[in-house]
Amino acid sequence: MLTVRIGLLPIIAVLGIIFFAVFLIMRSQSHTLSWYPEFPGPEWLQVPNVPKETTSRQRPCGIPKPCPEGDFSFLIASGAANVVGPKICMEDKMVMGYVEENVGYGINIAVVNGKTGEGMKTAFFNMYDGDIEPLVEFLESIENGSIVLIATYDDPATKLNEKARKLIRELGSSAIQSLGFRDNWVFVGGKGADVESTLEKHIKNNRDKNKYDSWPEMIELQGCLPRYLE
Repeated sequence: MLTVRIGLLPIIAVLGIIFFAVFLIMRSQSHTLSWYPEFPGPEWLQVPNVPKETTSRQRPCGIPKPCPEGDFSFLIASGAANVVGPKICMEDKMVMGYVEENVGYGINIAVVNGKTGEGMKTAFFNMYDGDIEPLVEFLESIENGSIVLIATYDDPATKLNEKARKLIRELGSSAIQSLGFRDNWVFVGGKGADVESTLEKHIKNNRDKNKYDSWPEMIELQGCLPRYLE
């Protein structure tokens, strides 16, 4: 019988090579070795932990900087064509959006408490083949002291009538008078307070470019809002 004897040194050498290969793979991963509790790795190799509040998971709206103390930060984005839905954020929190599953074609509205910044109610209204009355009733129900944020998606204007336009105009919008088929529009205003009409963006749809399948580019509006006084 032939007996093969392997010395201790070759075994150590093989284990060393395996260990070094694993070390190089893990080093290339930009992770700390401390994820494995029994092998924390040398201190120079570890990557500092990123604070949770700065990660995109914790900041879904991506508002770049905080507002002055006492003000509310907001971000509104219109829909992109009839493919990507709009989003409405307050204080870097998603109030309306795809993830929240509360947006839809037409006009999307979020009503926020002007003193606390807390969301009060949201709704969307199909302005192509829907009914105008629910939108009118919703606008009439908004309480004084509320912040109102609006974002459009696909077509916001086919069913709009003068009554609905007047109610939105009273919230501070000037663009509502010329809002048309498949226009993109974002707006932030208020009920019962002076609101600058510049807190909105409006892009007309160029129907001459493609009569049956055209939309303007997505638009975004962000900034700071003062709290309503007691």
